[in-house]
Amino acid sequence: MGLNKFEEINSIQIDALREIGSIGTSHAATSLSSLLGSEVRIPLPEVKILEFNKAVEELGGFETISAGIISLLSGQINGMMLALFELEVINLLLDHMMGKTVKDYSELTEIESSAIIEVGNILISTFVNALSNLTGVKITPSVPQIAIDMQGAMITVPMAAYGNQSDYIMLLGGTFLVDNKEIPCKLLLAPDVKSLNYLLYRLGIGE
Repeated sequence: MGLNKFEEINSIQIDALREIGSIGTSHAATSLSSLLGSEVRIPLPEVKILEFNKAVEELGGFETISAGIISLLSGQINGMMLALFELEVINLLLDHMMGKTVKDYSELTEIESSAIIEVGNILISTFVNALSNLTGVKITPSVPQIAIDMQGAMITVPMAAYGNQSDYIMLLGGTFLVDNKEIPCKLLLAPDVKSLNYLLYRLGIGE
């Protein structure tokens, strides 16, 4: 019998998703190294299944303002991915890519926003590609969009879409090291439960 809710996932299945995350982030590190013109490294990423309120706290709190890069997933897997960047991280990225920083999110120009979207797209697409390659499942991410809001508000987007199935969400975390400076990697994966069961089945660890 398959999972009915996210929180029913077991440690073996989480380890498998963590390994996919490791492959995806290692590929992301290579792509980011080229984009930023600096060496990028990342240790083994974390995979956590957390209740909504705890997930928001883990990310820094409900009222923390962040830039969110959102991509919808379709094909044989339905869901969405969300990459979150706080201003400090955005400035580190912009400094490497453009040699400039901003004092507030409102100062981001269209070009600068596009640069941040590209970083988020790299993180999302490399994870999706790793997932697709290992499972043989066709997954198509949508063109990513950027939103700037409180993290609590942004995370309600996947919860509104899939909250009727579970009050839990999957966090893919870790820390990129860029020239020995830490860049928190905050990725949220919210497949519907049917899609999660299919992924686990294709990985040989589901029913």
